[in-house]
Amino acid sequence: MIDTEEATLGVKITDIEAIHLRVEDPHIQLFDGSYDNCVIVVHTDAGITGLGETESMAPAIQAIVNGPSSHNHAMSLKDVLVGCELSHPTELWQRMYESTDYVGRRGIVMHAIGGVDLALWDLYGKLQNKPVHTLLGGARRDRLPAYGTIYPIEQTPDGVKRQIQAGKERNLKAFKLCADPWWMENLKLTATLLQAAREEVGPETKLIVDAALSYRTAEEGLRLIPLLIDAGIWFLEAPLPLDDVEGHARMAGHGIPLGVGDLGLTHVNDFIEMMERGGADICQPDITEVGGFTGILKVSEAAAARGKRVITHGYKTNIEIAANLHFLAAHKDEEILEYSLSYSPLRWETTFEHFPIDADGYVSVPQAPGLGVTLNPEIVTKYGWPR
Repeated sequence: MIDTEEATLGVKITDIEAIHLRVEDPHIQLFDGSYDNCVIVVHTDAGITGLGETESMAPAIQAIVNGPSSHNHAMSLKDVLVGCELSHPTELWQRMYESTDYVGRRGIVMHAIGGVDLALWDLYGKLQNKPVHTLLGGARRDRLPAYGTIYPIEQTPDGVKRQIQAGKERNLKAFKLCADPWWMENLKLTATLLQAAREEVGPETKLIVDAALSYRTAEEGLRLIPLLIDAGIWFLEAPLPLDDVEGHARMAGHGIPLGVGDLGLTHVNDFIEMMERGGADICQPDITEVGGFTGILKVSEAAAARGKRVITHGYKTNIEIAANLHFLAAHKDEEILEYSLSYSPLRWETTFEHFPIDADGYVSVPQAPGLGVTLNPEIVTKYGWPR
């Protein structure tokens, strides 16, 4: 590996792959994107590749990557980048953004740009023999605390306790419980489940509730607030449809901080609106949906200017886990890492590298060049779609 700032000079992008991986399983019907994934691989004439992924609908991402282009403001990402010299990822991000602004700027095109951006930063780091967190300004920490995401939650107190016990066996010290619409059908049961979780984790452990857009109105969501306060919930994630900015504002200021953005915000201006008009306390960008490292850095800067926190979303594979670790390592404040406990084999086997949780509940930040993860070709063979 060439260890020099000039390592990327003359290196050209030769191809971009958007690989659809899919696990046929009953859980695929759940709100769990780790059973259906789109992995991005950027190739160069130097024989070195960059790896990314995106939380989105894989066939649509493949169309955005592969084209054909419609015109010079509705281009495929492959047409934008193939043949280009590998310059700094932020420059290539801007080129992608401007070349798709007729059909993009928000939404699924940003998902595609995000996956490619991760791969470009991975590639840039490999060519310079530096981990991505070094390229982001340097790591402020080499380990991050993690919380385990439990979904779907069991519907009995004993079941919830077993789920938390399974997370404890992985050394997790904090947890997120994901809601379903049935939470509102029986608030007494919901309260019982929340109290069971609190009893199992103890009084000091951080507990998060992800409403997962389960409430249609602020008035409906506010009915849950007293239960969350009684259970000592740290913050409430994704309480309402993201277009309901006013509803978020009505839910703010009732004793539970609000986290927003992980289920659909794709642009820094969306987060600014939620912070300034929607009362959001915590920005929760999904790094693959918000334009990769380049996009999430914009969100981070906007949040810092408004005194808000950034706690990343991450419910895909170890590719996104690695990306979040690099970002959080360089972030100005120590924040907690989402650690999906999905049962999908894609979650655990897409890369050769794994990120075990140490006994104290922390995860080590990758130190290898780029993202520090490599694609497992056996998974591509086994779960590549269509078969």
